[in-house]
Amino acid sequence: MRAIRITEFGGPEVLHVVDLPEPEAQPGHLLVDVAAAGVNYADTHAVEDSYLSRTALPLVPGGEVVGRTADGRRVVAICDNGGYAERAAVRESMAHDVPDEVTDGQALSLVVQGLTAWHLLRTSARIAEGESVVVHAAAGGTGSLAVQLAKQFGAGRVIATASSKEKRDLALELGADVAVDGDAEGLKERLIEANGGRKVDIVLEMTGGPVFDASLAALAPFGRLVTYGMASRQEPTPVTAAQLMGRSRAVVGFWLMHCVGRPGMYREPMAELFAMTIDGRLKPHLGGVYPLSEAARAHTDLRARRTFGKLLLDPKL
Repeated sequence: MRAIRITEFGGPEVLHVVDLPEPEAQPGHLLVDVAAAGVNYADTHAVEDSYLSRTALPLVPGGEVVGRTADGRRVVAICDNGGYAERAAVRESMAHDVPDEVTDGQALSLVVQGLTAWHLLRTSARIAEGESVVVHAAAGGTGSLAVQLAKQFGAGRVIATASSKEKRDLALELGADVAVDGDAEGLKERLIEANGGRKVDIVLEMTGGPVFDASLAALAPFGRLVTYGMASRQEPTPVTAAQLMGRSRAVVGFWLMHCVGRPGMYREPMAELFAMTIDGRLKPHLGGVYPLSEAARAHTDLRARRTFGKLLLDPKL
């Protein structure tokens, strides 16, 4: 079968198409004929071995697939790498049947990025009716869903940040009340101004570095900053207990893998996300389909912030 494999860690240049034997489905696993594989920012970290979990070589990247099982089930699944391929072995517990009304692209938008957005707001931030919510990278795969979910969950004001006017316009189309430049310089002031001169209640932050620092400074008393990424590959300024206590603020970390296997944290939110997509309350935004052979270009575009919404790889191309 055709697959992307890396034999050394690095940037997009280490992603190469090779022919590999088909994976075998061990007990408790399913073999999926992959219709499409999702591309996540975490994949760029896995390829350079800079993510939370360490990876071993050789590696077939890719943490999510949609396709058919041998008995004809159409499923979307989180997988332990191996997604950038024509076939993937996935844990049966991580495979979710896809309703007929949901497209492959929509299913892949929801299984990692949709679940992440849901848990950022519900589980980590514990959003309350009327609270203000800042969504960084609001035109990306997770951000574009978080903007919509925040409104559905009762946010009083959703403030989107993005790096270009085109991306900010998309965030407004998706339901954000206001959209501002996401550059760290002057960010605290822009967020407060966008919230009518008041500090904000919730920030969903995945950039790190100075953006994290500015976001924390913009938090109101009892505000929560949920950090779930390291896109800038920069560490924020260390946070002290006095900084949090002095203004009754909280910093919460989130990693989706801690939801895997916990009752009520996977299938139930997925069912809600599917239902919201089917009835039109949630509109996953598809940003592009790349041939499997151009996985390196997908990673290059993603790291350069040229992309919108959800990115897919087509293993047939």
